[in-house]
Amino acid sequence: MIERTEYLNQLKRFKDKDLIKVVTGIRRCGKSTLFELFINYLKENGIKNDQIININLEDADYTFNDYKELYDYVNKQISSKKQYYVFLDEVQNVPKFQKAVDGLYIKKNVDVYITGSNAYLLSGELATLLSGRYVEIKMLPLSFKEYLSAFNDLDKSRYEYFLDYMKNGGMPGNISILQNNFIDMDTYLEGIFTTIVYKDIITRNNITDKMLLESVLKFIFDSIGSPISTKKISDTLTSKGMSTSNHTVENYISAFVESFLIYKVERFDVKGKGLLARDYKYYVVDQGLRSYLLGKKADSDMGHILENIVYLELLRRGYKVYVGKVDDLEIDFVAENRDGLKYYQVALSVRDPKVLERELKSLQKTGDYYPKYLITLDMDLESDYDGITKINVIDWLLNTK
Repeated sequence: MIERTEYLNQLKRFKDKDLIKVVTGIRRCGKSTLFELFINYLKENGIKNDQIININLEDADYTFNDYKELYDYVNKQISSKKQYYVFLDEVQNVPKFQKAVDGLYIKKNVDVYITGSNAYLLSGELATLLSGRYVEIKMLPLSFKEYLSAFNDLDKSRYEYFLDYMKNGGMPGNISILQNNFIDMDTYLEGIFTTIVYKDIITRNNITDKMLLESVLKFIFDSIGSPISTKKISDTLTSKGMSTSNHTVENYISAFVESFLIYKVERFDVKGKGLLARDYKYYVVDQGLRSYLLGKKADSDMGHILENIVYLELLRRGYKVYVGKVDDLEIDFVAENRDGLKYYQVALSVRDPKVLERELKSLQKTGDYYPKYLITLDMDLESDYDGITKINVIDWLLNTK
């Protein structure tokens, strides 16, 4: 079991705090395993089995027709004034689950933890009902550091493992497959993909045109890191004989974002310090899912795959991330936290002096003194260009301090 240390530490910090702990993320990214790790931690620190109530609501053993049945089931097990820890995995499967969560939360001796695989979990009644009373822990598939830690006996170089990671992604279930039977990976990824598309998107949103939905998703997967508009997607698909509209495409994109399949990134005017409202960029949650859907075509744009990996890592590190605009130039990422801004430019290689000059140019034009980084796959030593730090991406991913 891979130690998801950063997420586990967040749960430890919020333990017994007067907040509902909400773990969100794409299906199979490790939310249930995180609960297992945390439950083990509780037991190691003196919490008894009867104080832990752990319910996976995708398990056929737990069938609740409504929130009241769920609440009553849990409440019957809270039989003393001892502290109880309640874990509700995939809680969105219970109608009006918000009321059950709220009912448990108001008990003084209950610490509530829930997971969900859809962003709407916190966009509707739960957010209103529990405003200011929950903390969200946003979980992603394995980082490269976590991925590498799974291979105890490294029989390849870090570089070779990273190339595998660029293609296969970081869904935790991939690890055992990579260690045993590589050809099973597409079967595993297909299972994740179809569950998300059919159960989380098509059924929930009453979508009837599966082919159109997949075509929109393939377009986005094939365009990661490139500015695209709903009109461009709609026009392209219409030219191929598919009947669609901007409105339909927008609805599909919203469904993909809600299910954590893709991330929509706004553009930020560095000099004007404001957001720009058009031609967003999109990044995929996992390269393995992208490889499954696009096939060999997925390997044709290594530069944008690298960019995608850097984007997800910045999210893991707690940044709000934007695409930067400086006059007529672009900075791949503007990362913001309480300490201010950081700028990141990403390139496969800058060994060509002209490429190096091009990649540095936008960073040089920001007109401020925030930290600036050029991240590449080049294996040279770290270097500095008038305050712009060039660093190897593998070193950067493994150095999370």
